[in-house]
Amino acid sequence: MKQRNPAAQTAFGPMVLAAVEQHEPPAHRLVDDDLAQAFLPAGLRAVTAATRWAAVRRLMVDATERSGPGLWANLACRKRFIDERLDAALPGIDAVVILGAGLDTRGYRLARRSEIPVYEVDLPVNIERKRAVVRRALGRQPASVHLVPVDFESDDVAAELAKSGHRADARTFYVWEGVTQYLTAEAVGSTFAMLSRAATGSRLVFTYVRSDFIDGTNRYGAESLYRKFRVRSQIWKFGLEPGEVDGYVGRFGWHLLEQAGPEFFTERYITPAGRNLTASQIEWTAYAERR
Repeated sequence: MKQRNPAAQTAFGPMVLAAVEQHEPPAHRLVDDDLAQAFLPAGLRAVTAATRWAAVRRLMVDATERSGPGLWANLACRKRFIDERLDAALPGIDAVVILGAGLDTRGYRLARRSEIPVYEVDLPVNIERKRAVVRRALGRQPASVHLVPVDFESDDVAAELAKSGHRADARTFYVWEGVTQYLTAEAVGSTFAMLSRAATGSRLVFTYVRSDFIDGTNRYGAESLYRKFRVRSQIWKFGLEPGEVDGYVGRFGWHLLEQAGPEFFTERYITPAGRNLTASQIEWTAYAERR
């Protein structure tokens, strides 16, 4: 019998949120993802379909906010931020690598308008699930999207990517979304060591949980979230502080271009959409360039 990996089970939540957001009027939507609902299993497709009614959407958002105030906005806005940075960088890159792809649809939305190779890297159980999901939702795997099973704690990520056709000299846009907190500091460092060999001009977007939340110094009003991920399951392990990120990525040859925290998300996305939502301090998104 296959052993369930607790981190692998977290792939559904962000895609449920993205699917629910599609029922918002376009001007009020925080993220656009027309494939999100199709990539969910049948039960979750039924749940998200019910959120076409505004009252049901409000109930789901409220339930998420009780668990972690501000996380709904953070999860939606980080996806939009990443999509925008990828679109802007696309003319100057040769490949896209999504580290910890889960059920994310980004590579498949991109495949509809570009032949740029996309490599989706994730735990074998998630890759197996993704292969079946894509076959059901799209009929076939797009030729430009490659599935790469990897255990970040033990495998050589670069070697596995090379086996799937990724070139070491390719200017690559790396996406590492919603992953680092589930890894040990050693595994995060090993992945950054691999990224230190990326071609000049490559880009990296990654998210991280604040280390003062990981160590319990500041829980930012999210006691339930802290108990779930730090006390009961203990699957959140790694964190950084916003002021540390520039120095941390610099050790591996990356230059920090910008960071998106709650103030950024509120000003850029939430307020213009007319949404009565707050953004959380717990998770931040960083964007860097290999120079």
